[in-house]
Amino acid sequence: MQMSGAQMVIEALIAEGVDTVFGYPGGAIMNVYDEIYKQHGFKHILTRHEQAAIHAAEGYSKASGKVGVSIITSGPGFTNAVTGLADAYMDSVPLVVISGQVPMSLIGTDAFQEIDAVGISRPCTKHNYLVTDAKDLGRVLKEAFYIARSGRPGPVHVDIPKDVTAQMAEFNYEVEVDLETYKPHTKGNPRQIKKAMDVILSSKRPIFYLGGGVINSNASSEVRELIHRTGIPAVETLMARGVLSFDDELLISMLGMHGSYAANMAMSETDLVIALGARFDDRVTGKLSEFAKNAGVIHVDIDPASVSKLVNADYPIVGDIKNVVNEMLELCSYIHPETYESWRETIKNFDALHPLTFHEDSERLKPQWVVKRVGELLGDSANISTDVGQHQMWAAQFYPFTRPRQWITSGGLGTMGFGFPAAMGVKAAEPEKISINFTGDGSILMNCQELMTAVEKKLPVINIILNNNFLGMVRQWQTLFYDKRHSETDLSVQPDFVKLSEAFGGIGYRVHTKEEFDAALKEAVEKNIVTFIDVVVERFENVMPMVPSGGSLFNMMLLEKKKEKK
Repeated sequence: MQMSGAQMVIEALIAEGVDTVFGYPGGAIMNVYDEIYKQHGFKHILTRHEQAAIHAAEGYSKASGKVGVSIITSGPGFTNAVTGLADAYMDSVPLVVISGQVPMSLIGTDAFQEIDAVGISRPCTKHNYLVTDAKDLGRVLKEAFYIARSGRPGPVHVDIPKDVTAQMAEFNYEVEVDLETYKPHTKGNPRQIKKAMDVILSSKRPIFYLGGGVINSNASSEVRELIHRTGIPAVETLMARGVLSFDDELLISMLGMHGSYAANMAMSETDLVIALGARFDDRVTGKLSEFAKNAGVIHVDIDPASVSKLVNADYPIVGDIKNVVNEMLELCSYIHPETYESWRETIKNFDALHPLTFHEDSERLKPQWVVKRVGELLGDSANISTDVGQHQMWAAQFYPFTRPRQWITSGGLGTMGFGFPAAMGVKAAEPEKISINFTGDGSILMNCQELMTAVEKKLPVINIILNNNFLGMVRQWQTLFYDKRHSETDLSVQPDFVKLSEAFGGIGYRVHTKEEFDAALKEAVEKNIVTFIDVVVERFENVMPMVPSGGSLFNMMLLEKKKEKK
């Protein structure tokens, strides 16, 4: 069938089952937007900034497990989107990002809104394309979706010159994708899996180290079964929150720079690390030479480049987590949970010694209390997104996650401004769930223009601003390591967040007490419209425990004991 390149884009998206697209039009992509106007196969959500369009697609993808889609224009439209591409690349989020480009005849002439988009996106995408002929467009888009979702997921960028979107050509979308140099290995080596299970049986203090790959491969239920069949305790990375339910007796907690004492000590004392879909990130390992230094390592990952990249794997297994864990389940009948009873008791003692907690205050709201309270009131009915900073760590530490894909955050890149647009994408993916964004008074201003998108498209995200008048995490480091020289982190000069939300058509609350917070959250849920809840919290509260940068996991800064009032 003959059709224009722009029509091919629409037909490809429909063929892929895309139901929601996030984007922002412009000159170079105008032909595609003209076809968007005519079609009825998917919903388009107009964000107010291209960075927000990518983050919204990320939130949609993380919540749904589908490939997120964004469409943007050339030049500044594309450069605005690069942060989102880099964020998705770091966190293995499957996206297809389609950008307009100047006509072929103008490429390389410094034309209006021309930029080398493919050159810029190469380091921060799984793959990218510049389409120079409309006859290739169907194949390219088919490959883009396949590459984005298969293997280790990631963003794929497709750059299309304006004249190519106008060009007529034959469209065929039924072809099978067969890329000679890209064939993800999804089945683990049976002999390696057998060796791994044998070494688990011989270990005394094994620990499961769960990463975001467990969620990406939709393997949470299988991993839960494996952990319970073996009785081996588990720690989660920031990106793996929700793999195990918060109340699972075998879940220790999150580990790493702001992980619990019990989790970090367990990792330091283990004799066998069973890493599933984790990449041994520096925020998890701390000082590499001291990380689980007396332990053997089983490393299961679909990305061969991640295996033994930072920590040598004694038993490397390349394959999809779901497939590998299913094979491990078939071999685990001879591993008895009572074998590790003494090890589990040791970990309980770690937790009793320094539990993950905070000091309550009858006069001032503590940010940790706010997170816990939202968990008490909303629990499983809410999806939780965050920006980046102290509030992110408190949410990861204290929210009672019960399921995978309930927790949406920026991990590897640590992108302030991610939370609000991501929470819009989450709401678009799961409209029946309440969409909460925990944010800070620094982060929320980075994409606050999306209030307009949320109002127009009826995406009732509840933004809970833990407002301490600081760039909190940077301030914490300055307090602890820079002799309290708070250089350019004081945010005492602020907008009225209530009026800001109201100016866009949302609602807002400013709260100082627990009673005020409860009332504001209840009303925000009932009114079902985008909301800012500006929560005035203790200014100098720190995220604890904390492993200093480059330090060892077992050498944590801990919460000081509460001083008794005389």
